[in-house]
Amino acid sequence: MQDKVTFEYAVIRVVPRVEREEFFNVGVILFSKRKRFLGVKYKINEDLLKAYSSILDLDFLNQYLQSWELICQGKTEGGPIAQFEISDRFRWLAASRSTVIQSSKTHPGLCKHPEKVLEQLFEEFVL
Repeated sequence: MQDKVTFEYAVIRVVPRVEREEFFNVGVILFSKRKRFLGVKYKINEDLLKAYSSILDLDFLNQYLQSWELICQGKTEGGPIAQFEISDRFRWLAASRSTVIQSSKTHPGLCKHPEKVLEQLFEEFVL
């Protein structure tokens, strides 16, 4: 247990019609301070998107989530948020929103390899 470190994660959701509060999961964002890891993995199920909404643009949603990837990586293309410290980037990405793309509440855990846990959570909550 001594070699495990804490992590936090949030599930990323698409909420096609915010007023109806219906959503489906599209990704996971995971942060581990001790491992200096911040990662996101996402995939939008096009069939689900069409079932929930005929007006949302898949390309637009993917571009939006690609910007989250750039922020996680700290790339300058990710804008000013990408230049924040890693913990602040996670907090910004996981903050409550009332938009089409939202995050769940954050959840804690312990792990040795956050990259593997990100993959496991993605498979559990998205695929």
